[in-house]
Amino acid sequence: MSEQSPKTTAAPEITSARAEFLGTKVAYQIYVRSFQDSNGDGIGDLRGITQRLDYLQKLGIDYLWITPFFVSPQHDNGYDVADYRNIESLFGTMADFDELSAEAKKHGIKLMLDMVFNHTSTDHIWFQRALAGDSKYLAYYKFVDGEPDTPPTNWQSKFGGSAWEWVPSLHKWYLHLYDTSQADLNWDNPEVRAELADVVRFWRDKGVDGFRFDVINVISKPDILEDDTLGDGRRFYTDGPHVHEYLQELVEKSGIDGLMTVGEMSSTSIENCIRYSNPADHELAMVFSFHHLKVDYLNGEKWALKEPDINELRNLLKSWQEHMTAGGGWNALFWANHDQPRPNSRFGDTVHYWEKSSKLLAVTTHLLRGTPYIYQGEELGMTNADFTTIEQYRDVESLNYFTILQNQGYSPEEALHIVSERSRDNSRTPVQWDATKTAGFTSGTPWIGIPENHTTINAAAEVDDPDSVFSFYRQLIAIRKAHPVISEGDVHFIDTAGENIIAYERTLNDCRVLVFANFSDQEVSSVSTDLFNGFDVLIGNYPDTATDAHSLLLRPFEARAFIRSSHAK
Repeated sequence: MSEQSPKTTAAPEITSARAEFLGTKVAYQIYVRSFQDSNGDGIGDLRGITQRLDYLQKLGIDYLWITPFFVSPQHDNGYDVADYRNIESLFGTMADFDELSAEAKKHGIKLMLDMVFNHTSTDHIWFQRALAGDSKYLAYYKFVDGEPDTPPTNWQSKFGGSAWEWVPSLHKWYLHLYDTSQADLNWDNPEVRAELADVVRFWRDKGVDGFRFDVINVISKPDILEDDTLGDGRRFYTDGPHVHEYLQELVEKSGIDGLMTVGEMSSTSIENCIRYSNPADHELAMVFSFHHLKVDYLNGEKWALKEPDINELRNLLKSWQEHMTAGGGWNALFWANHDQPRPNSRFGDTVHYWEKSSKLLAVTTHLLRGTPYIYQGEELGMTNADFTTIEQYRDVESLNYFTILQNQGYSPEEALHIVSERSRDNSRTPVQWDATKTAGFTSGTPWIGIPENHTTINAAAEVDDPDSVFSFYRQLIAIRKAHPVISEGDVHFIDTAGENIIAYERTLNDCRVLVFANFSDQEVSSVSTDLFNGFDVLIGNYPDTATDAHSLLLRPFEARAFIRSSHAK
């Protein structure tokens, strides 16, 4: 059980000021390897980001969250950090970073860096000194004495197999909740906590204005290690015994309280996420949670397909929105990141309703309470890769599961289909800048293939088209900045709008916004027209409002929002 101090409640004026600050902001995630290559080696880099700042400024975003570009052996795409203060040569130099930082500020854009603090790479000098038997650095990690055939617990790694690795030379096991090359740090050691706070200060001193903390809610492990007879061990370390205490210390010592910060929360709870993001607790500004991105997992299994359960999706969004609001917490709003399939392929129909599906998803999240995050290419309507052979994939997890699925009895064709739906490579194909052979991403050979639809879905075709997906995202960003009811208002879900429809209401003083989203390819009769009588259309992905005698008609993958008594800033 947690030994945390009791939670506190922020004064209403504090949470209101926080909503005014965070609610007007929109972040954009860059997966460096796939954004823009500047030197022709086929791999995206920091200078490539700098070259595209005009595009990002036109989109209207406020923060760039950049995935790790620190020195790393790249066993887990940079989330295995070997040096927190230097740049991986694949991605450039410190001079390139300084140029990016300076140029971003000129464009009105702030940088948010990705801090991977649950573990380091086993290549990190701290771990190498531990392997050499240095007692100081042995205490930086979760090393446990034992025997080679008996791990300290039966906990499982998130990447498969035991969470413990034997080191014969030390006659010890070390904990790795992720890959064997990612050794868990010992946050119970105050020297470790001081080192990590110093890393944050280093980047803060270089002008960084925001931080994303990777799987930060698993940093605190229990004092007593025991087998998990009910699961894989996560119940012992998820939202662990000292996690809030340690986060508060990190934030205080690194001087980032009040900045734009977000924590990635693994298998977490609403109650803990309220604490992580309530200003009174002085931890983080907001949280990423992932429950809504598992509604198409058959029996909860990622590699088992089913159609998305929209009723479950609605209930999850409702629960997280309404409970986090009531508790003074704050949500990061997102459909996509570097680990998820493309949302329009997942929740929409990109064959018959590509544009409508892409815009539907944008409306659904961008008008919620929280801070929206756009993943690169999402604003263009980029889709899953639709690769046709396993050789086109690069993601180790995908390649492993292609074999595992066949071992489970699936044919090669069936296994490839499952991989094509679930692979992380779906979000890692290069940004589609134009219709040329390499999509404007590189002058060389891209590290991963370019989807064939880049000839029609690309920035060059969309940036100046007022009806494009890109322009629709610009419009949504402008709405959030113009209307306090969106950035600050309360949220309540409308449960009577119909099956496969997600509907909610935003309210602030005398202003109301009603949002309706039809997650199906059928026309659906929804709420009574009386509900939005006297309202104006705020935004929609069809040119007109369709009604029958008494009801709002929602066409396939239609999203529509209405506003009454709006007081724009």
